[in-house]
Amino acid sequence: MSLRILCQEIERGFYLLRVDDERVNYFEGIWSIPERVTYNAYLLVGDDGAVLFDGWKTVYADDLIEVIGGIMSPRDLTHVIVHHVEPDHSGSLPKVLEANGFRAEVVAHPIAKPMIGSFYKISPKFRLVRDGEEISAAGERIRLIHTPWLHWPETMMSYLVGHKILIPCDAFGGYSIPRTIFDDNDEVVREYLPSVRKYVATVIGFYRQHIIRNIEKLQGLQLDISIVAPAHGLVWRRNPRLIIDYYRSLAEGHPDGNKILVVSGSMYGLMGEAARIAVEEVERLGGRAASYWFNDLEQPPFSEIIGDAIDSRAIILAAPTYEAGVYPLIDNLVDLIVKKIPPKPVLILGSYGWAGAVARRLSEKLAAAGFKIVGAVEFKGSPSEEDARRIRDGVRKLLEQS
Repeated sequence: MSLRILCQEIERGFYLLRVDDERVNYFEGIWSIPERVTYNAYLLVGDDGAVLFDGWKTVYADDLIEVIGGIMSPRDLTHVIVHHVEPDHSGSLPKVLEANGFRAEVVAHPIAKPMIGSFYKISPKFRLVRDGEEISAAGERIRLIHTPWLHWPETMMSYLVGHKILIPCDAFGGYSIPRTIFDDNDEVVREYLPSVRKYVATVIGFYRQHIIRNIEKLQGLQLDISIVAPAHGLVWRRNPRLIIDYYRSLAEGHPDGNKILVVSGSMYGLMGEAARIAVEEVERLGGRAASYWFNDLEQPPFSEIIGDAIDSRAIILAAPTYEAGVYPLIDNLVDLIVKKIPPKPVLILGSYGWAGAVARRLSEKLAAAGFKIVGAVEFKGSPSEEDARRIRDGVRKLLEQS
């Protein structure tokens, strides 16, 4: 598989260095991403030196050095700004510094210094910066803004005062390998936003309150932002406000119309039958069902489900009792949902052969996390006509209360 690398001068002296990671299957070793992902580093070149913002995964470190070398000598780097130490952005740091002769200052938040040392066993020259501090490098004033928990505690953003460019690292990024570099194409943006939603839900969803808090912080600084240049995905120059507003909308749990997430687990098809009744009723009442089915034929990735959960209007969970508890895949999924997703109204469907447990256990877990349990329909065996009526009534109530 050939490696696709894009090097683009975005503004005079400011370059995007993007590698398309078509090898990765599971982001963070957890989340299934068949759409893959990009790693975006940035290079600012001026008369008095150059600044590298972030980097690539370790496996692509030599490629990054080669790309930098096509613009300037890596030895002329004066600063490397590490916004976030997670290795998909900092993995190339040791080799970049080696190619530089360890001449450059590593600019980072104080929390980052011991992390870099423990990850890479290196002791470069550090310049540890405070929130709001400015440095002058490559002929530009660079303002460093501490944005903790987006999504580690050391995370910063850079604002290039003269260029009016915000470099936010993981924030305002997304999965996938967009067909273009910029947000100039409406169709590309439409294709891309679902991967942003999935990225926010899986990677930063646990820290959603910090998304809101840090966006408010940026707004309070009244920065004049002409370009948002994140570490994954599209660079936003036509409408940089769109991606910031979209992140906030996701963090606040705003629904995408009448989308209802329906997730069913079924060992032998009986609960699947009940879930199909619920889907039919959702659609009959004007909702749009985003449906996922766990059974003996398919097991959808949790990443896709959580991506659809974050902007759903409500959720329907259907599971049989399993070993006096909840069908394990649905139980595990709910553990992730309560961590990653803003609370939503929920309808629970449970089935059992001799003793029920699903309704009680899922209700307790979801309610403890602030989810509103609109109803729970539990039945023995396969759903009867009366059970089907109760399911339809539960769906109607769910839509009325969401």
